[in-house]
Amino acid sequence: MRGKKQKEPAGMNCGEIFTALELIEKERGIPQSFMLDKIVQALTTAYKRDCKDQVDNVIVDVDVEHRTLKMFVQKTVVDEEDYVDPFNEMPLEEAKKLSAKYEIGDVINVPVDNTDFGRIAAGNGKQVIIQGLREAERGQVYDEFNSKQHEILTGVVTRIDPRNGNASLRIGTGTESTEALLMAGEQVPGEELVEGMHIKVYVVEVRRSTRGPQVLISRTHPGLVKRLFELEVPEIFDGTVEIRSIAREAGSRTKMAVWSNDENVDPIGACVGPKGQRVENIVAELRGEKIDIVKYSEDPAVFIAAALAPADVVDVIMAEEGKSCRVLVPDDQLSLAIGKEGQNARLAARLTGYKIDIKPESYHEEDEPQDAQDAPAAQEPQDAEQDGE
Repeated sequence: MRGKKQKEPAGMNCGEIFTALELIEKERGIPQSFMLDKIVQALTTAYKRDCKDQVDNVIVDVDVEHRTLKMFVQKTVVDEEDYVDPFNEMPLEEAKKLSAKYEIGDVINVPVDNTDFGRIAAGNGKQVIIQGLREAERGQVYDEFNSKQHEILTGVVTRIDPRNGNASLRIGTGTESTEALLMAGEQVPGEELVEGMHIKVYVVEVRRSTRGPQVLISRTHPGLVKRLFELEVPEIFDGTVEIRSIAREAGSRTKMAVWSNDENVDPIGACVGPKGQRVENIVAELRGEKIDIVKYSEDPAVFIAAALAPADVVDVIMAEEGKSCRVLVPDDQLSLAIGKEGQNARLAARLTGYKIDIKPESYHEEDEPQDAQDAPAAQEPQDAEQDGE
């Protein structure tokens, strides 16, 4: 008479677990191995908890080919006199009943009772799969967006917080999408955002958090301008033209220094494009922000003179020490060189990294009162976006 097949404990169906994992891998792209590791870890922890953490050597054997999960407790064979820990040890006499070959010091894999294992699996399997699935998806989303740091992404405005003006954006599509917060301070002054609007944002940083990846985005970062030019200007994308530095006051004006590695390619002309089309497209994306494109030079005096465009420069007198200079401009262009509220001089200082003191061509130091000579009149450089990063 054939023996009855042992009934599988209620709630534990290894075949169903493997089928579910195969489906997850197919639909979500999450490897079975990742999920199985989570399940094994949870089953092991649950069994130890049931034994009040008195079991140290618990292993789960995974047989993907036969779609089975089995749990064992590893016990060390000891002499009868040394037997004190029933959870982790087995007396020699008892071990010999299993196999005559066992000796003191051997490690035996003792199967966990199917009923106990089934109860543990039933209580943890589904929960672990759900939890592991969330964790894996967060990991995938993090990896997806982490690879896009310092890049431009398009987001859809989903909500504007009326209290502080922060905008929530949905970035990405499908399972590889996440919510990102465009803080009010990272929005372009004067730019009005509305729900449903598609906008380009610069990914400043991606951080891990318990609620999934946290994507820090900006519309004011100089890197946004750099990436827009890379998308619009083939010569920048292929490396023929380089963006050496950027200084930006978002919503108002940007100065960008460019350099060509090919003497036959005009870096400014490449960025401006035929009939100004390339730079116009970027200005439109930035809602009318003015963009000054100047030629970079290794000679600081030449670079500083170019950076003060559209004003003409008569002379640049470099200081003997430190990164500072005095610039002479035609008397009738002094206000143009300084710019409205000092913006042109301020951006030039940030672009070049030099402290710039602008004076009219007719200026003579000996004519200036002593207290005016002592007063700080130069524009201080701030951190420019070197190489656009």
